[in-house]
Amino acid sequence: MKRIVIVGATSGIGEGLARLYAEQEEVRVGLMGRRRECLERLAAFRPSVFETEVCDVTDTELLERKLECLSGRLGGLDLLILSSGTGDLNPALDYAVERSALLTNVVGWTCAVDWAVRFFERQGHGHLVVITSAGGLRGSGAAPAYNATKAFQMNYVEGIRQRLAGRRLPVRVTDIRPGFVDTAMAKGDGLFWVASVEKACRQMMRAIERRRSVVYVTRRWRAVAWVYRHLPDGLYMKMAKV
Repeated sequence: MKRIVIVGATSGIGEGLARLYAEQEEVRVGLMGRRRECLERLAAFRPSVFETEVCDVTDTELLERKLECLSGRLGGLDLLILSSGTGDLNPALDYAVERSALLTNVVGWTCAVDWAVRFFERQGHGHLVVITSAGGLRGSGAAPAYNATKAFQMNYVEGIRQRLAGRRLPVRVTDIRPGFVDTAMAKGDGLFWVASVEKACRQMMRAIERRRSVVYVTRRWRAVAWVYRHLPDGLYMKMAKV
């Protein structure tokens, strides 16, 4: 029996992955999110597979207790997928918008990652998957906090991967970096190569099963990422849409 917890399962990629995993045999899935009605609706899809816990990741005092409770109800934990995240275009540099991204994508996100790593280290095995973003490769004038927090996540899990390698533990970390996926997070004009949630989630699942370290979704975004990283600063600055 494979035990999975998905944090941020109420919509988008988190919900898509939950539905795909529910189709597998010998699996139990714990769903966590802040919207009770969305969790209950998803749990009704496979009541014998799903367990739910309502929690906002920004409530870090409650988050660790809820994760412990949910993994206990599953009878253990083999895979934790951290899909929660937020971000908005912010041309006015409204700090309230940036603060929301920081609290969710840095503070709450880090709390969940640290809990998972400690759990897997004690257990001696496990797999942590984080959904970051190709946007984390460069800064964004239109959404400064979103891209910056995704860069933080990429660097943080690289540090976690190095920590685990030094301890020679069989705990895997997968950093999934989507391009544009057709969710509420895809904002702005002129978006290209927008993948459906189902297509993106199926590629993510394959990467998770292969225990990849870093993967771009959809696959063509690996080439885009290379170009994005190597664009001269002067040219990149001219691409601003603020």
